[in-house]
Amino acid sequence: MKILITNDDGINAGGLTSLRTIATELVEDPDDLYVVAPATEKSGVGHCISLASPVMITKLAHQTFSVEGNPADCVIAGVKHVLKESPPDLILSGVNRGNNSAENALYSGTLGAAMEGALQGIPSIALSQYLGPLNINSDNPFEAAETYGVEVIRKILSADISPDGPYRLFYNVNFPPCPASEVRGIKLTRQGYRNDGQFGIIPAISPSNREFLFIAGSNQHIQAPEGSDAAANLAGYISVTPMTADLTAYEVLDALRAIE
Repeated sequence: MKILITNDDGINAGGLTSLRTIATELVEDPDDLYVVAPATEKSGVGHCISLASPVMITKLAHQTFSVEGNPADCVIAGVKHVLKESPPDLILSGVNRGNNSAENALYSGTLGAAMEGALQGIPSIALSQYLGPLNINSDNPFEAAETYGVEVIRKILSADISPDGPYRLFYNVNFPPCPASEVRGIKLTRQGYRNDGQFGIIPAISPSNREFLFIAGSNQHIQAPEGSDAAANLAGYISVTPMTADLTAYEVLDALRAIE
């Protein structure tokens, strides 16, 4: 199995090192593992691609490349350029430093890479490590992801699920904010919603009297509805959420028939 890995925290991020450790256990030959990741941090860019300008790709080491672009750009570069003669069998994105549960999924470059992988027709999984008081200051905050990542990926791949319709599945996996020893298991979940999860603004004035706005995140430990990804994570479970790029709200189509 040939694997392409990427992330949104950048080529030098600790989570990418953790993902390489995970992926190494999944390949039979080390030469079946390729890294194509952003040259700098690209958190929060979602599924953004660089249509208006070219992106520079640099070979840093054996089968390791940085791209001056977004996570989705990295997937396109990996599939259509680096591995154009023999596309990967699996794309892994992460391990993100911080959760991509609930509404965070909509902003996530980590998920943007997995979505692009699915659009390219390749099985794709995004992995993120929830952070909290029990793990954020530990020697290895990615311990839970490193410990259970291989198991979760193998279980997803063994299920071999294909949805109805043209859009392929990708998976959003979030590891709970606790040490590996306290992980309680795996939960299949839906995408959740935090009632007070909106981003905010922190204004600041520079010494030159110019105004700057800092985007501020919300409390990531607000309880979410039962059965959701965030709720499972805060209860100590690894969440697995199947997704597609189809954003249609099917449940309201019939209610809107009157507008035709």
